Amino acid sequence: DPYAQLLLEAMKQSGCTVFQDRHFSCENCDGCVSGGFDSATSQIVLCQNNIRQQSHMNRVVTHELIHAFDHCRAHVDWFKNVKHLACSEIRAANLSGDCTLMNEIARFKFGLKRHHQTCVRDRALRSILAVRKVSKETAEKAVDEVFDACFNDLEPFGRIPHSKTDAKRAYKDFQNRDRYNANL
Repeated sequence: DPYAQLLLEAMKQSGCTVFQDRHFSCENCDGCVSGGFDSATSQIVLCQNNIRQQSHMNRVVTHELIHAFDHCRAHVDWFKNVKHLACSEIRAANLSGDCTLMNEIARFKFGLKRHHQTCVRDRALRSILAVRKVSKETAEKAVDEVFDACFNDLEPFGRIPHSKTDAKRAYKDFQNRDRYNANL
């Protein structure tokens, strides 16, 4: 998957050596959660009882790898700072493919104006409420306060990958990033 390739390569180049292939776990999960990132063990959990299609699993892996990337790059305080969590959830919803037009149509949610931003905001809010015992108001306030900065943080993709083709282009750009900079 080009999304996962790019994120794993970016973590490697950033010196994130704590995350390796053995840090994937398939488990049965409660509710409608599809996966999670455990920062204490640097482990991605895939909820085998809630993932039924390969495309869904790819999105979950990408979403959680974005959290792993943020954990390494930004030293996120997952438990004490709800703004940190909100930022990573915004980035994961924005960059993982969670809010592509096709996924939104499949959920019977689609609109014309700023729909991607609305989807990202809603998915980030839902994720925060699913993993932390905070009020809806606290979660909404955190998302609102960091939304613009975190929505516009496109690392390591450099763009919002709206499709696998976009992700492949972003991966090629990422691989050639140093070559471009060396010629400046």
